Amino acid sequence: MVRFLTAVVLSVMVFLGPAPAKNSADDKVSVPVLVYHRFGPAVADGMTVTTSVFKAHLQWLQDYQYTVIPLRTLVDHLRGQGPPPPPKSVVICTDDGHISVYTQMLPLVRQYNIPVTLFIYPSAISNASYAMTWDQLRELKQTGLFDIQSHTYWHPNLNKEKKKLKPDAMQKLVETQFKKSKAVLEQKVGGQVDLLAWPFGIHDDYLGQEAQKAGYVAAFTIERRHAGPPEAIMALPRYLMVNADGAKRFEAIITGRAQEKGPKTY
Repeated sequence: MVRFLTAVVLSVMVFLGPAPAKNSADDKVSVPVLVYHRFGPAVADGMTVTTSVFKAHLQWLQDYQYTVIPLRTLVDHLRGQGPPPPPKSVVICTDDGHISVYTQMLPLVRQYNIPVTLFIYPSAISNASYAMTWDQLRELKQTGLFDIQSHTYWHPNLNKEKKKLKPDAMQKLVETQFKKSKAVLEQKVGGQVDLLAWPFGIHDDYLGQEAQKAGYVAAFTIERRHAGPPEAIMALPRYLMVNADGAKRFEAIITGRAQEKGPKTY
């Protein structure tokens, strides 16, 4: 009788397969990734966050005991190569390479001693009047608080380019944007460049595959929600920050209660 019951149990186990693993707390980790663009004493355009508002954001995070972590910490975990971020983690990025990152953001980054990831498109550096210089970027890198990553080479609208170009020309453009940006940043600033921020948040499966071929391990959109499983590693979301993100809106973003629809300017 015992042998008969044992055989039945084993048969049922084989049919049903192994019991599903229970979800761990690590599987549910999600982190708000904030992306800023420009800073200044007054709002100059839709992408400017005043220095006073940015300081208020950092002070709120400190007051409520949030930890600003390197973006790499989050990426490594999502790739299965590192431990989960600590509770109440936040990531801070900027896109483009505007001069105000050096003049306005840097003093506050030093004051609050937080890590920041800069997504840079190299064609503007030491070239456009609004952008930082290579010396300034290297100085930021040397503080140990800034990580320099790619925002393509000249920030094209890849949807518009796809409509204008033939497939071969589009392929060449995409390869140039991904590979040249990576190569120039690694040569000029040093470090490993393998993270990408999509210009205008534009991405698709083809672009994601090409970015991976070029050596990128993760890429970021401007879709407004926390980053974590089950997001695609080449389309991780970020919150696009604007000056209207005062105390109540900022709290809603950090705590995951913000609406997914956000500012339309970029």
